[in-house]
Amino acid sequence: MDTSTDVRVAPVRVTVVIGSNRAGRFGSVVADWLLDRVRGRDDFEVDVVDVAETDDLPTTFAPTPEATARLAGITPKLAAAEAFIVLTPEYNHSYPAALKNLIDWHFHEWRAKPVALVSYGGLAGGLRAVEHLRQVFAELHATTVRDTVSFHNAHASFDDTGHLRDPSGPDAAAKVMLDQLGWWGKGLREARGRWPYEG
Repeated sequence: MDTSTDVRVAPVRVTVVIGSNRAGRFGSVVADWLLDRVRGRDDFEVDVVDVAETDDLPTTFAPTPEATARLAGITPKLAAAEAFIVLTPEYNHSYPAALKNLIDWHFHEWRAKPVALVSYGGLAGGLRAVEHLRQVFAELHATTVRDTVSFHNAHASFDDTGHLRDPSGPDAAAKVMLDQLGWWGKGLREARGRWPYEG
């Protein structure tokens, strides 16, 4: 007697946040690599928010017509997400101001959802930016997954065509991180459905 069951689990809706708006940024190269890894899985549906498209968001948090219009294309992507991947460079031992501004314009959108962190930089690989982001997302009631992907001396890690010179390490790290994100994404989705988050 066959007692197996075919349980189909809906893909986790993931929004990838590209956290750099610097002119000539290297983040686009890392983002392309990251999005290839995420889109190559059947347990995720992917959307993208790019802080380079949020330059006109004021830091005063005044709901001006311009800010409202800009947020109309961003906030729904964050609200619909069941999980996030935040890609950040490291600027002066932390993450970019534009990324913080985007995060601070939102609150409920992050709550009770998992966040994976991918970083790039020089010798530190952006890990100091990641540790600062963990504190921010904890305050927003989000859960950061334990494992990250970091690119140390990022420019040297990719060739002129945007491909990794040695993809084995980053690809393995990405699989671990994305497996964790998928687990948390499904688990917290079910929890939010059963018990509305009151924190």
